[in-house]
Amino acid sequence: MSSLKDIALAVKTANDTNQIDDLLRDYYSEDCVSVEAAPMPGVDSPVSDGLAAIRAKHDWWNNAMEFVSGTVEGPHLHGDDRFALIFKSVMREKASGNEMPMEEVAIYTVKDGKIVREEFFYTME
Repeated sequence: MSSLKDIALAVKTANDTNQIDDLLRDYYSEDCVSVEAAPMPGVDSPVSDGLAAIRAKHDWWNNAMEFVSGTVEGPHLHGDDRFALIFKSVMREKASGNEMPMEEVAIYTVKDGKIVREEFFYTME
């Protein structure tokens, strides 16, 4: 079983290299929960329940947004079951071409070697 630090570094690396599909397959629990700071457009809840819902959220994001530049800071470990990453990026909305700076803190909870919860903290403007 991977250590907390190994899992945290895998999340960071997957985000740095855009290998999210592999990350979800290898490191996420089937019943993982993802909690955004606010509901995504067209969705009533900020919560995505289960790996299929998290994949759908990623698909929506990839269809709507384009990565321009950014960094991932961390991991910052907390105890033996949580870690945080800080994402700083510039994204481009595909529909409008508008670029926007984004900064968010992501907190991940791990159980039995798999991510079981992720929470994203950011300010919506």
